[in-house]
This record gives sequence, structure tokens and C-alpha cells, in this order.
Amino acid sequence: MHVYHSPLDLVRERSPERPVALVRHGPVAAAARWFRTNFAGDVLYAVKANPSPWMIRALVENGVTAFDVASIPEIELVRDHAPGARMAFMHPVKSRAAIAEAYTDYGVRTFALDSHEELAKIITATNGAKDLNLIVRLAVDASGAAYSLSGKFGVSAIDAPELLLAARQATQDLMGVSFHVGSQCMRPSAYQAAMAQASRALVRAGVFADVVDVGGGFPSVYPGMVPPDLSEYIGAIERGFNDMMVHETTELWCEPGRAIAAEGASILTRVELRKGDALYLNDGAYGSLFDAAHAKWPFPVKHHRTDGAARGALKAFQFFGPTCDSIDHMPGPFWLPDDVAEGDYIEVGMLGAYGVAMATRFNGFGDIETVRVDDAPMGSMYGLAPRSIPTPRIDSGTVIKLTRARGKKRRRR
Repeated sequence: MHVYHSPLDLVRERSPERPVALVRHGPVAAAARWFRTNFAGDVLYAVKANPSPWMIRALVENGVTAFDVASIPEIELVRDHAPGARMAFMHPVKSRAAIAEAYTDYGVRTFALDSHEELAKIITATNGAKDLNLIVRLAVDASGAAYSLSGKFGVSAIDAPELLLAARQATQDLMGVSFHVGSQCMRPSAYQAAMAQASRALVRAGVFADVVDVGGGFPSVYPGMVPPDLSEYIGAIERGFNDMMVHETTELWCEPGRAIAAEGASILTRVELRKGDALYLNDGAYGSLFDAAHAKWPFPVKHHRTDGAARGALKAFQFFGPTCDSIDHMPGPFWLPDDVAEGDYIEVGMLGAYGVAMATRFNGFGDIETVRVDDAPMGSMYGLAPRSIPTPRIDSGTVIKLTRARGKKRRRR
């Protein structure tokens, strides 16, 4: 992988024709170390956030050697780039063939489920194996998240006790509970509330959990979204775990994806045409800018051109991607110098999570080059850049003000 000090060095050296993923190892290392130091349990990286080989290798180099996988290709990826790593098949709905292959060919022993039907599939596909770690996913409130993930998976509070008892009886190894408070969770107390719900389900089932998996949802920082300090999330999980009806040997797990990967990459795109406040780029909704289009997140941006000069006052722009589909539209607003023109490059920041992972080949586009850069991310939860990503003045009378909650770092000992 070619290494540049900064994206501008890449632009000056050559004018890339394709979009470029600008990867940063430093932020990934910092995030991995933070979770290993501050989370009092096992850290399983959620591969779906960024399944790039460089990401898997960087995490292993910094001590994260367990992975939350959702498919056989993700299992193969981890096997190839992190030999010997522990994997947990945390997709609650899997094919019988995938379960059997994961168990028999790759040594996976941890499987998530949220129904009696899935439990029966797991038992049958593993030939009644008794060395399974069965993790029951619960449906919990996700009102504090930018993306609610409660609609598709999770057993209800009413049905959870019966499923927990069945899972307990089906294995001689670990039985646990998991949940997901939603992606980009902005409310630390959501974890504590979910753990209280899990504890009530366990009590009603009359079983103890060997594992409490608090899932993902740990946030990153974006314009207009400045989460509380991550120490507040750790504190809420610590309090929730202390209040749960669990035994002394119960393990605590988490599955961070966005919080580990987001700062680790940005996307460099080229302006192919300007029409007023609309910039037509060589990447878009069917590529790495999925969230900018479908969630309408106004990701932070930087302007690059070969002479390095950014001229003119900031102006709000909207983006269109390279495909012929009219929904290939990122409304923004994205604030750039008002003289931005065809041939200039726009770096879209904080796309290490759910950036290249979302790219498709629609309309013949989707090829993305990857290079490494060593400058800082545009924002950081780990002290590598400012916590707040400024949002420019909207009009003469309105300014979006960003604040963040402050809290003392807390660790479970």
C-alpha cells in the first residue's frame, strides 16, 4: 500500500481517476487500545463496519483478536488475515449450510439466535453438538440511536424467558444474552436500561447467563453529532453489569464497529462537473457515500486541488454521484470554498465505518483505490483531533452550536 503524508500530497503527485480510500492506521490503533484498556471484558470487532484486510491486520497488531462475523465470507476474511482469531457468528438468522460450515470447517463455536426455529437449526446443523456458545439476542429500546436496529432482530421481552431456558438446556458450554441499542447511540444510559431488561428476562427464565454481550452502538463524531465521552458509556455498562442478576464468572462482551473504524478512513472524490450548488462526483450513494445519501448525514469535507489553495468563502453544496440514477444524491449541506470547480478533489471524512463496506458495482462504477495517509482524522473520540467538527453558519442569524457532555473516566476493576 502506497503511503502519503497527507491527501494533498497524493493530489499533487498525481490526479487519481478513481475514488481513493485514504486509510489511517493511527486512529484504528488508538481506538483498539482504548477499548482494550477501558472495557472490562472481551472486545469483538464487528467486521461489517469495515471488512478491509488492512483493518483486520491493524486490529490484531493492536491486541483485538476476536471478531463478530455475519457470513462465511467474513469468516474467511478473518481466517486469512488473523489466523487463530476467535470468531462469533452473531447474525441471528443463518442458513443451515453456513452454520455447519462455520462449525465444522472453521471451528466457530459461538452462535447468536433470537427464535426457537434458529436454535433448532443450530442444533441440527452441528449434529447436536454440546460445545456451543449460544447467545440469545433480545429486542431492546433503541430510541437514543441515530439508526434503530430493533425492528429486524431480537426476541421480545414476553418470549425471551422461554427461549433463554431452551438455549440453556441445549448446551453444556456458554449461554448468554446480547442486544443492540442501535447504531451511533447518543445516550449512554441506553446500555444500562438494556442490561436491566436482560436481567429481568434471565430472572423470569430461572437461568444464569455465562455471557452478557452489550453489542455495538458505540458512537463516533460527525457534524451536528457530538456524543458524550466514551467513558460515560463504559460507566453506564459498569453500573448495568453490577445491577444484573449474574454470577461472579459471567463474562462481559462488546462488539464495537463504528467507534473503532470511523476515524480510520476517508474518501477522496473528484468533481466531474459543477452546476450551481451541485457538485457531480465520481463516488456516491451506490459507492462509499451510502450514509450521506440514505441517512442524509452531512459528513465533514475538505477541498484539495493541485496548487493547494482553497479560495473563496464557504458555501453550502449538495453532491450527486456518478451513476445515472437520480437517487444518487447526497443533500448535505457540505461546506466548501465557493470557487470549487471541475477537477478539484473533495475529501469526505469519518468514513472508515460503512464507507467502502457499502460500495457496489452498479452502473459499472465502484472501483476504489486504497492508499495510506498519516495525517489526523477530521474528528476524534480519542484525542487525535478536535471532538467537535464545526458546522458553518447557516444564514446571517442562525448558527448551529455543538456541545458535548463531559464525564469522568470510569473503569470496572
